[in-house]
Amino acid sequence: MDNNISIAIGSDHAGFEYKEMLREFLKDLELKDFGTYSAESADYPDFAHPVSMAVEEGKFTFGILVCGSANGVAITANKHKGIRAAICWTEELAELARMHNNANVLCVPARFISKELAKDITTRFLETAFEGGRHATRVGKISC
Repeated sequence: MDNNISIAIGSDHAGFEYKEMLREFLKDLELKDFGTYSAESADYPDFAHPVSMAVEEGKFTFGILVCGSANGVAITANKHKGIRAAICWTEELAELARMHNNANVLCVPARFISKELAKDITTRFLETAFEGGRHATRVGKISC
């Protein structure tokens, strides 16, 4: 994995255990944890907004958000200008999200995948480059 990338990471209570596991897995990279910091009930927008803002402002290369289904964090993240958050539950989806959509925030559905698969998805997401070309034209049409 490219050590020049930086990651903003966050989760709600349902994603807390997976976030902690991914933090450990990515410990050799520049990483900032935006919370939550326990398994106590927490509202996903409270963590999705700061992670997305940090990526939006260029402070971090990528964001990783984890919640039970990944829907809530993805919906929240995609409210931010320039954020392309993708829910990925397979390695192939993570690869396509990067290659074709230039996704910059990975949304992990903790209740639906194993921890090992979450690591594999994260690796594929972070190691895949955007293809550009015809995909750049399409991505350019996303912003309103």
